[in-house]
Amino acid sequence: MSSNEFDSDPYLWLEDVTGDDALEWVRAHNEPTLADLTDSDRFRELESQALEVLDTDDRIPYVRRRGEFLYNFWRDATHPRGLWRRTTLESYLTDSPDWDVLIDVDALAATDDENWVWKSATMNWPDYDRALISMSRGGADAAVIREFDVASRSWVDDGFALPENKSSISWIDRDTVYVGTDFGPQPDGAGSLTTSGYPRIIKRWTRGTALDDAPTVFAGEVTDVAVSAVYDHTPGHERHFVGRATDFFNELAYELRNPETHGTETILIDIPTDAHFVVHHDAMFVRPRTDWEVDGVVRAAGTLLVFDYPAFLTGNRTHTVLFTPDAHTSLQSFTFTRSHLIMLTLHDVHTEVTVLTLGDWTPVEQPGLPDLATVSVLDTDPDHTDEVFWSATSFTEPPSLLHGESGGETTVIKHTPAFFDADVVVAEQFFATSDDGTAIPYFVIRRTDVSAGPTLLYGYGGFENSLTPGYLALAGRSWIARGGIYVIANIRGGGEYGPSWHTQALKAGRHLVYEDFAGVAKDLVSRGLTTHEQLAAQGGSNGGLLMGVMLTRYPELFGALVCQVPLVDMRRYHLLLAGASWMAEYGDPDNPDEWAYISEYSPYQNLAKDRTYPPILVTTSTRDDRVHPGHARKLVARLEEYGHTVSYYENIEGGHGGAADNKQSAFKTALAYEFLWRTIGTAE
Repeated sequence: MSSNEFDSDPYLWLEDVTGDDALEWVRAHNEPTLADLTDSDRFRELESQALEVLDTDDRIPYVRRRGEFLYNFWRDATHPRGLWRRTTLESYLTDSPDWDVLIDVDALAATDDENWVWKSATMNWPDYDRALISMSRGGADAAVIREFDVASRSWVDDGFALPENKSSISWIDRDTVYVGTDFGPQPDGAGSLTTSGYPRIIKRWTRGTALDDAPTVFAGEVTDVAVSAVYDHTPGHERHFVGRATDFFNELAYELRNPETHGTETILIDIPTDAHFVVHHDAMFVRPRTDWEVDGVVRAAGTLLVFDYPAFLTGNRTHTVLFTPDAHTSLQSFTFTRSHLIMLTLHDVHTEVTVLTLGDWTPVEQPGLPDLATVSVLDTDPDHTDEVFWSATSFTEPPSLLHGESGGETTVIKHTPAFFDADVVVAEQFFATSDDGTAIPYFVIRRTDVSAGPTLLYGYGGFENSLTPGYLALAGRSWIARGGIYVIANIRGGGEYGPSWHTQALKAGRHLVYEDFAGVAKDLVSRGLTTHEQLAAQGGSNGGLLMGVMLTRYPELFGALVCQVPLVDMRRYHLLLAGASWMAEYGDPDNPDEWAYISEYSPYQNLAKDRTYPPILVTTSTRDDRVHPGHARKLVARLEEYGHTVSYYENIEGGHGGAADNKQSAFKTALAYEFLWRTIGTAE
């Protein structure tokens, strides 16, 4: 599409999210999809089975420790909007914990006559007697924030409160918070939000004072993605940190001195702007995303280094290397207990756990964790104990919750029930070869008696997001148990092999993502696992963009596509909602040099009348204020204009996840699987 054709795009009106004409178009397109896909016994069974998975009372109630209590947010059939509740560890370890309900969101929604969807609860330290509760209308990213008194189970009159916005707020002490929100026009003539729609200004707000009177302690540029502020309350190591995210992957980080006075001082922490860093006590841990020359030595991207933080601020660059990546192994995350550093790594997408003693970095054994499982740390209490809550899972093993101490015995305390017969299911790893010769790992999960047949290939490929083995409760029931083959592709753009697996696919390297995914699709056929006619692909958000590219560039490889909450119009993505924040990933369409490579794959601009496309189901949410629903709408409108058949469904609620509660999630899941069974195979 030329620039003139772009300027005369006839479907810009579909970007009016809640406009009467746009919503009339949505309803007109929902109707035939629902009539076609939902009126069958199989759809009703798929929906019922998915809802059973999501609503079962036997699933694990995951918790976070705050002081003496363990807190949990829970949804089920009786409480579709959810309960915020707490219990003690002693009670939690029993089969039937005694839950103390703090907030019933269903009851609150009825009282307020609002469509509340729970977002989060942030508690003050060290008393944990107040919480900043974040809820959105219909599941959007923009949220309303209100202060809650935990002891009295009541909202705090004249407490900290913010109207609907993409705000940030964090505790300093019981009577003081850092807050970033839409403060309106500023004295410098700029607004208080960035072009991405996130806070540009941080204020220090004291209880009992007007928000307008709160002093500004930090400000970024309008072109930044966002600014942030956090107070480290660790006893003896109290510090204030602020940061300017100049793009999605780069941040200028500072320590903020004397924020309570007019003598506020910001001290730049001189590390690479793309590095992930944490200050813990007087140690600073840094994981750069690109190679970094420090203290005369080049440290590879993905290395974990530790510095003496106070000495670092004075110019001392002496450090210790705690982890060095290799061609097969990457550091995914690290966390602390009172005595230890826990590192989780991936070796060819399989989890390995390393525990080091803080200070001397001596390795210690970590007994009790299962082999051949994806292990993650759910919660620790590093200020007080070595307590760790772990999660362990695999494609065929339901999640287990383990509890114990770092470096000590760990025991399983909760199980999620099995939702399909794992004894007749096998998970295997294969490697495909991409166009440039790179080996691309992928997992194949199937019934042992199924050697070939309808195959669903899932991918994402962006933002350094790793797709690791995890229990396939929904896919297991709806696809694998019915005779389908399920595949997960670990393509570039993710973080499975460390930062470089992602950075090589940024901007002009974006084509690698699509070549990798197409390479996996071809490999599945060459191995005899499926045919192109029986191969489908599915992805959402950035994965929805992936599906759009598969549609326009590789249509002959697939028998069907499921494209969910997608990015599609890459000429305008940076102008829609949070799109400007992703230019570090994709590039700037207003820069002719960058538009030159974006235009090569942007699905909306590459649709054609004379191509044969596979059947496609496109879904989105009206309330998605992250990826604009106009992307999905315009894709469908253009396909129809060119004479192609497309199925479309837009949930009026749901936010970026596409669903606001379990019932909506089950419906969305069943819709996709019913479409897939109709297009590439017949269920048993």
